[in-house]
Amino acid sequence: MPSSIALIPIDVQRGFDYPPWGRRNNLHMERNGQRLLAAWRERGWPLIHVRHDSVQAGSTLRPDHPGNAFRDGFEPRASEAVVSKSVNSAFIGTDLDLRLRRLGVDTVIVFGVSTDMCVSTTARMASNLGYRTIVVADACFCFDLDDGAGGTLAAEAISAAHLATLRAEFAQVMDTSELLAALAEL
Repeated sequence: MPSSIALIPIDVQRGFDYPPWGRRNNLHMERNGQRLLAAWRERGWPLIHVRHDSVQAGSTLRPDHPGNAFRDGFEPRASEAVVSKSVNSAFIGTDLDLRLRRLGVDTVIVFGVSTDMCVSTTARMASNLGYRTIVVADACFCFDLDDGAGGTLAAEAISAAHLATLRAEFAQVMDTSELLAALAEL
């Protein structure tokens, strides 16, 4: 595997288990994300964790809240970089692009929370910055959302729509097993 490919887990934090986030889809995200981390670590490939350090009062992702911590099994190792952000894109207000370019990365593989917000925004920006971008669909999740008209949009529908949009213009969308099989052939 060339060092030109980096894995970027996005906002895999405990804060999403607190209210008011609500019902999520894809209860297999953690298992699939851990499979990706294990494959990367086993091979020593570039890995940059992204953590959302919210500046919003009351957020479960604030640095002084227990929810800011990474989920069990997703804690960065001492040798692994962590990029802290406070907006949806991991590229805005951070040195992520600089880190990737210094590593010679031209392809980014992203997964995490949430499909429709930080994963999608980061994937779109990665593509716009010229990176080949892969989103690992079954290693992401999102939440039901208020539709603004008294109803609720199901997380499954939101995820499907965002993955379709990403696939149409910004990224290749794969599942964990498909990606790991492709990487095993390199």
